Amino acid sequence: MSNNQFTIALAGNPNTGKSTLFNTLTGLKQHTGNWAGKTVGMAEGEFSHKHVTYKMIDLPGTYSLFSNSTDEEVARNYIVFEKPDLTIVVVDATALERNLNLALQVLEMTEKVIVCVNLIDEAEKQGIQVNEQRLMNKLGVPVVKISARNKRGLSQLLDTIDRVVKNELPTTPFQLTYSKETEAKIAELEPIVKKIIGNALPSRWVAVRLLDGDDSLLAEWKKRIGLQADTQRTTLSQGGMTSGFNGIDS
Repeated sequence: MSNNQFTIALAGNPNTGKSTLFNTLTGLKQHTGNWAGKTVGMAEGEFSHKHVTYKMIDLPGTYSLFSNSTDEEVARNYIVFEKPDLTIVVVDATALERNLNLALQVLEMTEKVIVCVNLIDEAEKQGIQVNEQRLMNKLGVPVVKISARNKRGLSQLLDTIDRVVKNELPTTPFQLTYSKETEAKIAELEPIVKKIIGNALPSRWVAVRLLDGDDSLLAEWKKRIGLQADTQRTTLSQGGMTSGFNGIDS
């Protein structure tokens, strides 16, 4: 995008207030439809801040990005193939541990992430306190507490968006570490993946997904980039990595 226009993907579990945040930021400057070739609905809107225009894409609400459903596949594909300038992951302050599962998956896919802790007012009513700074230190990306419904914390969120897209706020995303055996497999497969895709996709994440048997990723790559799936399969098979690994520890 240009220096005056950026694209933001909005991700999150269902019922986190993600769409409330989308509506609050974009107002009437939005339109809806379906994702190309899918029956899944999509919403796209615009808003401006500090003389910069942002296009915001409200991704389907999902609990994971493992492509086990059309919604998950749509959300995953947008983040890794469309490469938005920023992905905001909306999490529920009253169910933080469960919601962070999705955030950790997004951190494997892109460095430009803000974790937006919504429903902070509801959490406070339940006596739940969220340590913003500690969470930010753990995740390695900005964390902002808001109440989208009450427009609380939106100014801080907008300023954080501005700083991240302009590279004024560096991120060092937390990287999941798997078992010793799985990490060895990832280390073996990642160079092979890198040889095929270069820098087009995060090679470690692709290696993890292939080890988990996510063949839909190769299918999507073929469709978008035009590479032959058989050629990819052959190259990966030469590395001994396309069969026998249908599960990965978490």
